[in-house]
Amino acid sequence: MNTILAATGLVAGLAFASGASASFDDEKCGSTCGASQPRAALASNDAVKNIVETAVNNADFSTLVTLVGEAELVGTLAGNGPFTVFAPNNAAFQKLLSAKGNEKLLETLLDDKNRGLLQGILTYHVVPGKVMAKDVVKLANAGTANGQRVDIKFDKKAGTVSIDGAKVIATDIECSNGVIHVIDSVILPEQASIVGVAAGAKTFGTLIAAAKAAGLAGALDKGGPFTVFAPTDAAFAALPAGTVENLLKAENKDQLVAILKHHVVEGRVYADQAAKLESAKTIGGTTLPLAISKESAKAGGANIVAADIEASNGVIHVVDAVILP
Repeated sequence: MNTILAATGLVAGLAFASGASASFDDEKCGSTCGASQPRAALASNDAVKNIVETAVNNADFSTLVTLVGEAELVGTLAGNGPFTVFAPNNAAFQKLLSAKGNEKLLETLLDDKNRGLLQGILTYHVVPGKVMAKDVVKLANAGTANGQRVDIKFDKKAGTVSIDGAKVIATDIECSNGVIHVIDSVILPEQASIVGVAAGAKTFGTLIAAAKAAGLAGALDKGGPFTVFAPTDAAFAALPAGTVENLLKAENKDQLVAILKHHVVEGRVYADQAAKLESAKTIGGTTLPLAISKESAKAGGANIVAADIEASNGVIHVVDAVILP
């Protein structure tokens, strides 16, 4: 994955400072997207320079280029790619850094010990493959080099597209190893792990306690990526009286481990991907039946009541019952 980490920060040489904005039309989008952007400025690149080469020639993206350098990711863009970069300009970074509470964010990102954090943010702006504007408007989401997905919204009436809420302001800047679309805000991935997200929700206390008792909390916090079908506290409370208490006893650890592992699948499996499956193999070696359609969504007989909750090391689907292997 490191071969695509740097792509996020690098933006082609276009006359962005003129205030050009992108206009989308799902019927005509292509060379006309970002029609207010002078076509000559795009054609001058002739797609012969890679993302790095075009980036260093544009002073309006100096912050991104600096961060990519600090993350030691510039050299990775010498590869073939292709990459699609949703690239914030200097103004986008200034907006982020000037927000309340972010006064020391740049200093934090430039600290060597936070290189992983910086890389995670940068890769969240990169989608593997070359996705032109005419194809972007057809998507509801896209998987990034970070591992997490970005949400894509196309407002056909307004002729605008947003990526996790950031507006696309210029499109289809072709490079020899990909394409760049410029956005007006920095987009941020989920930083909390599966355990962190679950703890923050305050409805998975029993699940977290059980994971700790089973010795699995560390893996769910640092390992992955995983897909977790997570029973709520109410789901555990619905078990026969005394069941949870017995499972948490040391002598029943093996049984508890088996039950919890039956809720975890390796990799990120989003709901639309799970809908194409009849079952999934769990990390415990068991088979978890899946039945997901427009009408209902079930995993092992339990109802999936919330789906696609991002975590830094996976994705969580909430279920309303404990699934027994």
